[in-house]
Amino acid sequence: MMEIVDRRLTVPKKTKMSNLIETQYEHERQRFKERLAAARRVSIGLDMWTKKGLTASFLAISACYFCVEQSKPVHILLALEQVAHPHTALSIKAYVDKCMQEWAIPKERILTVITDNGSNMVAAFKHTTAEETSSDSEDDSPGSTMESDSESVTEDQRYHHVDMEMDWTPCVVHTIQLVVHMLQKETSVKRVLNKARSVVKLFRKSSVATQRVLDQCGLIVVNDCPTRWSSTFSMVTRLLTVKDAVCQIASDMGWDGLLTSEWQKLSSIQDLLLPFAEHTKTLQSDTSSMSLVVPALFDLLSHLTDFAESTQYRDLATLAEKMRANLNQRFACFLDSADEKFSPLAAAACFVNPTVCEILVNVDVADGNIPELLKQAEDYVVKCTFPHTRQEVDQSEEDAEEEVIEEPEAAPSSKQPVFRFLSKCRTTRLKQKTSTTSIRQQIIKYKEELSHPITEDTGTDFWLEKSDSFYHSLKPLALDLLAMPASQAFAERVFSITGDLTRGRRNRGRVTLERSAFLKMNREK
Repeated sequence: MMEIVDRRLTVPKKTKMSNLIETQYEHERQRFKERLAAARRVSIGLDMWTKKGLTASFLAISACYFCVEQSKPVHILLALEQVAHPHTALSIKAYVDKCMQEWAIPKERILTVITDNGSNMVAAFKHTTAEETSSDSEDDSPGSTMESDSESVTEDQRYHHVDMEMDWTPCVVHTIQLVVHMLQKETSVKRVLNKARSVVKLFRKSSVATQRVLDQCGLIVVNDCPTRWSSTFSMVTRLLTVKDAVCQIASDMGWDGLLTSEWQKLSSIQDLLLPFAEHTKTLQSDTSSMSLVVPALFDLLSHLTDFAESTQYRDLATLAEKMRANLNQRFACFLDSADEKFSPLAAAACFVNPTVCEILVNVDVADGNIPELLKQAEDYVVKCTFPHTRQEVDQSEEDAEEEVIEEPEAAPSSKQPVFRFLSKCRTTRLKQKTSTTSIRQQIIKYKEELSHPITEDTGTDFWLEKSDSFYHSLKPLALDLLAMPASQAFAERVFSITGDLTRGRRNRGRVTLERSAFLKMNREK
């Protein structure tokens, strides 16, 4: 490279590069700080990663918000801190509090903190005693290696903590993968998967076999990894794709392959895991995925019920029933309004997303839980928007009966339903009498618009086109809720994208590491 460089060039030295990084960092930090100051609500994402050998640990803190200046959701990295052992709940909370102070983000603006299911992460953001917050256990999930201030203060404890502690939400994708991980606990299923892994390992260790598969199919087999989301599904799918070539090459090389019955069972396992992989891919997006959580969970529950009834394998049917029960248990905080840990946040985000709310409004499920979730979502929206007037609803309005209106069946939409399992059952809608409060009027007007075809591609596009004068209260809150992510995958992705910066001797300077990661993750935002 130096042979073709203009000799008049003076190669910058380490000090010069450090100064350039520092100048650029301060400029970008100030720009994002101004945008965050204009943000109404912010969602915080956390993830922690430890180097091999336990020589260093890093905590990534990100923020997702609706950028008023750009009129779009934005997710940025706030800090990449090197943390010392032990990783207690108190130390994690201290790092987050310090970061919020540096970025001037008051706690009342934080919608929620999204982390994995590690006990130290959970304990850091819930009301516990000092003894309970001393947990230092690692994450138990197979994760990947990711209005005004006064309004929030007066909300009751069910929606926000009274002492203004930050609310906590589990990473949806991490939790879904815990359900998928039940595959490894079913003996007969694990036996087939282990045999498939042994075939994959034989091909991965043989350059001759790999080249022959590549020549015939243009693909190679892939192995699964317990710390990669949907990796078992990817392994099974690739193996079924190159099945003919694998069988032929294994026979030529004298290797034991899968039996015909095992190939058929592997195909059924793929059918079982397909919706989980699809929703994992959707929900791990950096922004605008919290509104998809509730329909995605109902979609998975419906899929597991259908699979258990249709599969010819009794062990897979039993597994599907166990996964369904486990899914209901793990996500009771989103689906069961009677659960003590229930949070209406996900239901509220779904409610203000017209592209998916229309499905839930018209769907008919066996447990009948959806109407209650929508009611909780409406109450949450009202309380977040008008906390001072939520007591001023007429008693006559509360006791008013709902009018049942039989509506003709809508013509089939040209759009493919996002949640195909939920689109099977539709029911008539209930039209409530007009509320006397402004926010109720806005909600009813919005629900009326759901009866018409939604032409916008996303919920954000829908609300950006609405009038600020009529939806003056509902629109800002809807945009903030729609901007929320469903996982902390962005924070995890920091360690993948900036991995080279944390290896070897490159992380000797903590300041340089943090600034380089900040500039790399937040470019073009």
